[in-house]
Amino acid sequence: MSLINERQDFSTIADLFLLHGSMQSPAFLDGRLCAGLAMHDLTAEAWLEEVCLALGVEQPRDEPSAEHFLGWRRQTLDVLSGSELTFEPLLPDDLFSLAERAQGLKEWTLGFLEVVEDAGSAPRESWSPALREALGDLEGIAAMEVELEESTENEGDLFALAEHVRMAAMLLYTEQHPGLPQVEDTENDTRH
Repeated sequence: MSLINERQDFSTIADLFLLHGSMQSPAFLDGRLCAGLAMHDLTAEAWLEEVCLALGVEQPRDEPSAEHFLGWRRQTLDVLSGSELTFEPLLPDDLFSLAERAQGLKEWTLGFLEVVEDAGSAPRESWSPALREALGDLEGIAAMEVELEESTENEGDLFALAEHVRMAAMLLYTEQHPGLPQVEDTENDTRH
């Protein structure tokens, strides 16, 4: 079975970063990936180049590493464009402390917003008020305090923020790619 078909999760990608000598979290790059797919239809080649640049290497260390990086992009594109609306940002899971998960969410949001801002104001003119508001909310999340104490209340708040980020990413993708995902009734679609 090809590695490109395996489910990519935060720990797998973080371990891959370590293999390349990087201690950075993959959350920031995942945010950039999601926005890049939405705003620029980020190609596999451009994605691999961006990952290598972020890791400070000329190319992935081996073929399996390259397959994992490309699988990460493919998986993200599949869920963003799919009708199931199952997209999830690549974030630290419950094995990490609440503060580490909050930091991951903040980094993801910063990466996502960086690509959106680099696109300039032209694309924003066609965005819905809901998307503009969601992206404005992401700016608040990007500025949040991440030193959270472990508590049920903070856990719930962080979950709600992660859900907000998830919905904003899907909204950006669907507005930039009308008709994808196909969530409306397609029975009345007259295109052939």
